[in-house]
Amino acid sequence: MARTFGRDAAAAQSTDRAYGLTAAPRWAAGPRLTAAAAAAAFEHEQPFTIGVEEELFLIDRETLELAPVAEDVLSLLSNDGRFARELRPSQLETVTRVCTTAGDACRELSLARRDLAAAVGNQYRMLASGTHPFSRTWGGVTNGVRYKEIADEYTWAAQRSLACGLHVHVAVTGAERALAVYNALRSYLPELAALGANSPYFEGRDIGMSSIRPKLNDAFPRSGVPPSFGTWEDLIRYIDWGRTGGLFPDATHFWWELRPHLRHGTIEVRVADTQTHVADATAIVAVIHSLVAFLADRYDAGARLPVHPTHWIAENAWRAHRYGVRGWFVDLDTGRQQPARERISRLLAELQPYARELGSREELEASRVLLAGNGADRQRYVCRREGLRGLVTWLARETERSAT
Repeated sequence: MARTFGRDAAAAQSTDRAYGLTAAPRWAAGPRLTAAAAAAAFEHEQPFTIGVEEELFLIDRETLELAPVAEDVLSLLSNDGRFARELRPSQLETVTRVCTTAGDACRELSLARRDLAAAVGNQYRMLASGTHPFSRTWGGVTNGVRYKEIADEYTWAAQRSLACGLHVHVAVTGAERALAVYNALRSYLPELAALGANSPYFEGRDIGMSSIRPKLNDAFPRSGVPPSFGTWEDLIRYIDWGRTGGLFPDATHFWWELRPHLRHGTIEVRVADTQTHVADATAIVAVIHSLVAFLADRYDAGARLPVHPTHWIAENAWRAHRYGVRGWFVDLDTGRQQPARERISRLLAELQPYARELGSREELEASRVLLAGNGADRQRYVCRREGLRGLVTWLARETERSAT
């Protein structure tokens, strides 16, 4: 009996070692953040500036499989600051400068795509989509302390979560104003997700979702619809609590679909999949830009911005991920069903004056193309006619063509 117990104990110890189980990770944490420093980050000279980040796949030109060649490509780009590493070496992120209009930001995305296409030459291609439709060539994890820490702690996510998103930063002047806008903007994440759904295929199958990317991201903690915070002190206390307990090192480990970015002093919206066409990315940026301005204007007028429960918003978010623009939502106040297209159309009409003021009227109107049929709808249309390999060829071609 004792010998059996000894064998079991040894097996358990071996399992612990194999899976790297420890009391707590040793994060490489930065300096402690204070509420005063967080508030100071939102003191902008110019309000409502924007920045956009776009994650892209790198694929082999012949096999169309994911290609873990980010380091090689970055060297070909002479370490251009517009391009950054991601967790997996078959991805790159493009980053715009600070811009004033959606059109300006997305012209920069176009130029970045053109330069990237020129750099990869005849061996590789880029692909803009929330997921690669069939590749299972996951590859390793990008070199670097941050990526190693993430891979060691979030093992399954690091091994299998490979998705690309469109991230939009909007600067909101005034810390209390920014927090109120953040809390209210949570309620609109399902509408933005429905417009931006562009990942219906994964590992060679139609997964039955308009956007499977959020489900992959769920492998990470602190993902999905974020919580609300009553004060900046509440957020800082949460960060300090997590740091003290070894749960996470800082706010960069918040992978929610919306987060206050405490270094840039922006509200960062991370809910949309990467869009195949730059014009679609432009439209989504314009909607987000106008929506933030709309909520800030309501706050300035003395209106009390709504703060809905996270789990209520998550119910609508599920419907957005499942059905895209073809489904329905439930009003967060009345509980009544509303067709997604009807609800989003009314929102776009409400945002028109703000888009006009921000110089993005045409870009906002272009979002109605996504309302008719988003990226997921188009992918299914192409795949039914050309198969999965034809779909990937189409995605790569449209990714490059839309940049010109």
